Amino acid sequence: MNTGSYYKLKHFIPWTRRNIYRLLVLATVPTVLYAVFGIQWIVIPWPIIALVGVGASFIAGFRNTQTYNRLWEARKIWGAIINDSRTWGIMVRDFITEKEADSDSPSLKEVHKRVIYRHLAWLTALRHQLRKPQSWENQSKSYFKEYLSHYKVPEWEVDLEDDLPPFLSLADLNHVLSKKNRATQILALQSEDLKKLKKKGLIGEFPYVNLENQLKDLYAHQGRCERIKNFPYPRQFTSISLYFIWLLTILVPFGLLEPLSKLGEYGVWLTIPFSAMIGWVFTSLEQVGESTENPFEGGANDIPMAQISRAIEIDLREMLGETALPNPIVPTNQILM
Repeated sequence: MNTGSYYKLKHFIPWTRRNIYRLLVLATVPTVLYAVFGIQWIVIPWPIIALVGVGASFIAGFRNTQTYNRLWEARKIWGAIINDSRTWGIMVRDFITEKEADSDSPSLKEVHKRVIYRHLAWLTALRHQLRKPQSWENQSKSYFKEYLSHYKVPEWEVDLEDDLPPFLSLADLNHVLSKKNRATQILALQSEDLKKLKKKGLIGEFPYVNLENQLKDLYAHQGRCERIKNFPYPRQFTSISLYFIWLLTILVPFGLLEPLSKLGEYGVWLTIPFSAMIGWVFTSLEQVGESTENPFEGGANDIPMAQISRAIEIDLREMLGETALPNPIVPTNQILM
């Protein structure tokens, strides 16, 4: 997530420079054919290009709207995770009690810590799962790889096996790491633990139901994240957006040749910069949409799951009365992950 007011041109221009190079080549070829070799029949009437432009504009706008919706839905899911995590913390602290025991009972505090830390393990496992690359994501794109020099993706810097131990017992850790969907199994362990605590009389009937309902909501949030992660923006819409925009950028120089040649002896050469400028607008829209459609892929526009998880961790550990807390995650070069 970019925390600045906007992407500066010194970043945005290099990010899109490959498209600019292609556009300059596409504009230079017909200009040279027209101005140097005198091949004038290549001129295309502007109304034809305008009709293609209308279609390209519509599909580009549609795609960017839908990819933004995917991003915003992902952010709302993680906003709900924040709220439900805080609720989980106070419910665990206040619902898991012993009628006969003192409220400061060390054993009770240990139970609270175990259950809340297991929730932090769920957050850790979930964000690691969501960062795993998919075949349709953009990690292999040149512009993606280059911009990674501006920030780090925490889930790619540390393996899950190294991130989980602070939050789980050895038995729980070994059990979770032996499974494929680690986040799912952590919530299953939470439910199993709650059942045992209920049998011991540490949780009443009504609080137990509420805690289990809270786990159900966490499963729902995880499922919504997995739906976005595992189902790409429909490839048919990605394809027509790509084809329409590049068709337009190819045709634009052929439409500008004749009107610009009327400006004077060298007016026709203005076709190159103006065509590149028009094409840059559309190809940049395409690239922005492409970089927005997968909000968990590790790009600069992603949901800052590590920062959100750290904020939740600080809140929940403070509920336990801990004072040795980790520092909040801050942006690197205005990119927050």
